[in-house]
Amino acid sequence: MSIDRLIAERIAFLRNAQQLSLAQLAERSDVSKAMISKIERMESSPTAAVLGRLAAGLGVPLTRLLAEDEPDNRSPLRRFGIQETWQDPSTGYLRRQVAALDEPSGTELVEIELPAGARIDYPPWHTRPHRQRLWVLEGSLEVHYGEECYQLAAGDQLDFALDKPVSYVANSTTQCRYLLNVLHTQKP
Repeated sequence: MSIDRLIAERIAFLRNAQQLSLAQLAERSDVSKAMISKIERMESSPTAAVLGRLAAGLGVPLTRLLAEDEPDNRSPLRRFGIQETWQDPSTGYLRRQVAALDEPSGTELVEIELPAGARIDYPPWHTRPHRQRLWVLEGSLEVHYGEECYQLAAGDQLDFALDKPVSYVANSTTQCRYLLNVLHTQKP
């Protein structure tokens, strides 16, 4: 199945499962009804920022919009060739699902390649905001978390929630590659 078809089907399924109209999802996500409709009809490929806003509006991890469901009896070995990738058609941002969302632990592992000068903006998640542990593998990255700004270099690690708007900005001259350990579990 193509990634655009998977995204289209997931958004439509989740929107219908939550009994949301296009207008309601548009209001929750700050994505126009027309754009949501085009994505669901596979007439437009969403950017990373649009996908992030839709996931936030639906209250689901971004992974739910991008990765195939995996059987419960998956192998402990996840070879490079089967790790799902998705590339933002606008910025060139590349997302690799290194470790799928593990429901019992509520964790997943995602590798991001952000081209030089690229910026990705995400809103706060509407429901069940989750935490992320970010580790810069190469290059440098500026992370805006609400009103705070962090300058990260290779080897630096940042722990934060998605309860505030967050932006990832790569250095203007070199790409950045970083790993996100996404923690979906909530403390009571």
